[in-house]
Amino acid sequence: MDNITIIIIVGVVALVAGFLIAKMLEKGNASKVISNAKKEASSIVKLANSEGESIKKDKILKAKEKFLELKAEHEKEILARDKKMADAEKRIRDKESQVSNELSKNKKLNDQLENKSKDYDYRLDFLDKKQSELDKLHKSQIEQLEVISGLSAEDAKEQLVASLKSEAKSDAMAYVQDKMEEAKLTAQQEAKKIIINTIQRIGTEEAIENCVSVFNLESDDVKGRIIGREGRNIRALESATGVEIIVDDTPEAIILSCFDSVRREVARLSLHKLVTDGRIHPARIEEIVRKTTKQINDEIVEVGKRTVIDLGIHGLHPELIKAVGRMRYRSSYGQNLLQHSREVAKLCGLMAAELGLNPKLAKRAGLLHDIGKVPEEETEVPHAILGMQWAEKYGEKPDVCNAVGAHHDEVEMKSMLAPIVQVCDAISGARPGARRQVLDSYIQRLKDLEDIAFGFTGVKKAYAIQAGRELRVIVESEKVSDDKAAQLSFEISQKIQTDMTYPGQVKVTVIRETRAVNIAK
Repeated sequence: MDNITIIIIVGVVALVAGFLIAKMLEKGNASKVISNAKKEASSIVKLANSEGESIKKDKILKAKEKFLELKAEHEKEILARDKKMADAEKRIRDKESQVSNELSKNKKLNDQLENKSKDYDYRLDFLDKKQSELDKLHKSQIEQLEVISGLSAEDAKEQLVASLKSEAKSDAMAYVQDKMEEAKLTAQQEAKKIIINTIQRIGTEEAIENCVSVFNLESDDVKGRIIGREGRNIRALESATGVEIIVDDTPEAIILSCFDSVRREVARLSLHKLVTDGRIHPARIEEIVRKTTKQINDEIVEVGKRTVIDLGIHGLHPELIKAVGRMRYRSSYGQNLLQHSREVAKLCGLMAAELGLNPKLAKRAGLLHDIGKVPEEETEVPHAILGMQWAEKYGEKPDVCNAVGAHHDEVEMKSMLAPIVQVCDAISGARPGARRQVLDSYIQRLKDLEDIAFGFTGVKKAYAIQAGRELRVIVESEKVSDDKAAQLSFEISQKIQTDMTYPGQVKVTVIRETRAVNIAK
């Protein structure tokens, strides 16, 4: 409609313009101009009307199209809402069905619970009745017993308590007696342990195989050169090494005697170098002894380093490494101390691994447990305490120090490493062949084992085997039954345990054999 108004306005303007032009023109042309202007104005009006109609039609078409689009979108929205509503209704129906199913199940459960509750109440009533019946029956039995025995329940209780007191008193006396005997036995064992430790530190050094070395010579002519003029060479050698040199009538041999095995080894090597070189005089002796001492000290350190490397032990103080090396030249009960310590370290590592403990710490404690036996100066401190003091001084861990000090029960055990080291030390020292044993006492111990077996009825033969670790007893089948054989094995083991002193364990095996022999002719 706005375009039609514009066209009409344009036509009116054109008419006004033509009118004004007509006034200005000459009279002759005025009428002609007016007529042309009218024609032109009417054509413009017609054109405006036609254009307005076309524009009106376009607007109507566009409005219809827009209406159709809006209608289609509205229908889509309605369909989507209808679908959502249908889905929601479906879900609601499903939930209603589930709720109804749950309600039905709960109803069944409630019914079952009610039934069980009724059954439980019934059983409780039944049990209460039974309990009351039992109480009545018990009371009647007590009354009957009181009538039969002529005693009331209180009197019977007092008599029972009195009898129990007397029995307990006798048992207590027997227990006290057993403990006293055990204490006496333990005191005897402790005394033996103290004596053994004393012999181990002092007495064993008196033994000939522990304090003497024999130096063999090619001929007896060398003895005179070793002694020197007026004995100056031998005095210089004894003064430099601290070893007593014994030159006697023993053919082609010189005896070196000293408690310190390291000094004895220095003297032996020095004497070997002097005899090999041939130049034997006091100045040369002092030089050779000095060089040999340095060589032995270097060898001690090297042995200690090689030992800790072989065992996988790291971070050991140099002084402790030196002490480990010195153990090579020390023996205990005829057993080389370094070999014994290596064996104990390996056993400790294995046992600690089996128990879930630290095997490296256990190896460390096992290796160091006897370092107190190799002091450079004489001391009266027990070797376990001395070893613990050294370990503490050179920065070992508290568990290792405690294990070193407690392996002979001289200090209280504070960790699991201590009993492991103690047990492994006993295993290494007590196994057959580890330490020297006098042949006569060894044979006597085997004979004592067999004699104990022969002291029982029905024993036919007895054999002590495996270095006295096992006793096999053969019995007569006519006199000893199978049950009696088991009892006999126990009795023999108890007899050995009470009458003999031995390291480790003794296994007693009783063999009973039944033979049926017939001859077919």
